[in-house]
Amino acid sequence: MLWEDFINSYWRNWRTGDRSKDRDRLDEPEWLAEWLAAQKLPAAGPILPVELERLKQLRGLLWDEVQRLVQGQPTESALLEQLNVYMSNGPVLRKVVWGTGGEAGISLLPQRADWEQIMAEIAASFAAALLEKETSRFRICGNPDCLWVYYDDTRNRSKRYCDDKLCGNLMKVRRFRARKKAAEDEGNLPD
Repeated sequence: MLWEDFINSYWRNWRTGDRSKDRDRLDEPEWLAEWLAAQKLPAAGPILPVELERLKQLRGLLWDEVQRLVQGQPTESALLEQLNVYMSNGPVLRKVVWGTGGEAGISLLPQRADWEQIMAEIAASFAAALLEKETSRFRICGNPDCLWVYYDDTRNRSKRYCDDKLCGNLMKVRRFRARKKAAEDEGNLPD
């Protein structure tokens, strides 16, 4: 989802927790251009410092809300109003489009190719998730060094890590080593 990928543009060193290796990918023009293309967002040209700051503010707003949702707090109307402000800066045209199977659907076509439009699309993606999905399924990875945001779409709502093979295995190894060390320490106690 667009909003997930946007929030996760702040990359943390999930393996070691070395904060000096964290990267804000919004500061990387090459990554930003690739991300826009992958998300099928309009190419907005080079980002100005004021636009970059607004983009980071939006990401912070979304991150804060996901943290609130994970803690079981409801979405407040003030957040929705803030999202409305972002969305109001991105006009769209509604158009009936035909799919490959002949089915019709409505598509929203952005009317501008600037950073305000991109922020509007991100805000709309997040607002749609808040209103159409189960907010109890919003998650933050259980690896304290990762903190990747994701939507838990598993049947039993039990997903604890952004990726079971990466963070899940890493945390499993850490728990095993901690138990082993505790057992060794217990065995070294004086009688």
